[in-house]
Amino acid sequence: MDLGLKDKTALIAGASAGLGLAAAKVLFEEGARVAICSSNPEKIEQAAAALSTDKNRVLPVTCDLTEADQIDRLIGMVNKAFGSVDIVVTNCGGPPLGQHDTIGEEEWLLGYNKTFMSAIRLIDGVLPGMKERKFGRIILSTSVSAKQPLDNLLLSNSYRAGLLGYAKTISRELAPLGITVNTVLPGYTRTERLDYFADEISSSTGRSRDDIFADWVATIPVGRLGKPEELGALIAFLASDQAAYITGTSTAVDGGRTAGLL
Repeated sequence: MDLGLKDKTALIAGASAGLGLAAAKVLFEEGARVAICSSNPEKIEQAAAALSTDKNRVLPVTCDLTEADQIDRLIGMVNKAFGSVDIVVTNCGGPPLGQHDTIGEEEWLLGYNKTFMSAIRLIDGVLPGMKERKFGRIILSTSVSAKQPLDNLLLSNSYRAGLLGYAKTISRELAPLGITVNTVLPGYTRTERLDYFADEISSSTGRSRDDIFADWVATIPVGRLGKPEELGALIAFLASDQAAYITGTSTAVDGGRTAGLL
């Protein structure tokens, strides 16, 4: 199936590793130009080199997604290099673990800027061009915690759920302009973030990493952790011409773990 992504420009945030890099890889392989960003300059350059040495199709940018001016700079660099942004994938490393009694106002504000406002600022930055061209694909990568909260993830549960409401609302506003808005909800996927969770839980409980991973797998009907490229494949489809009639959705990529009907 030709997804119609050749010569489209995709901006993927948080793409130095894990789910963001997997999405960039699939979009690049489908013919898109990709701009990728991360707050770590060394890692984003390594990620770009792993994708391709063709600087006409891959643009790495160092960007702290908690800072509005850096997001403005990022979008300006992408527009200068590639002319416009047709596809944006909002993605950012999740906020710290924590419960109500362990999270203070400073953590709430950091989580707000990192998880919630980074997505809104990225979308605000690319929307003028999408509206002008009457074409756009906005894909928010969040977490299944937006639908089924996970223990010890108060910040993530709160802000990611808020993004679902935001995405659904703007999907209706933008649909007449040829711009679709969809949310993807990865579950337990083998990434550096999941290794971090395992280390934190192991440190606080004394349980082995193997036991922790086994517990997670036991909750997943397909009986394994997800692969980053499986989320990337869904993102590529939602960015495609074939997905022009799909908007306002939130799709879990979690091996069937989420128990809710919606």
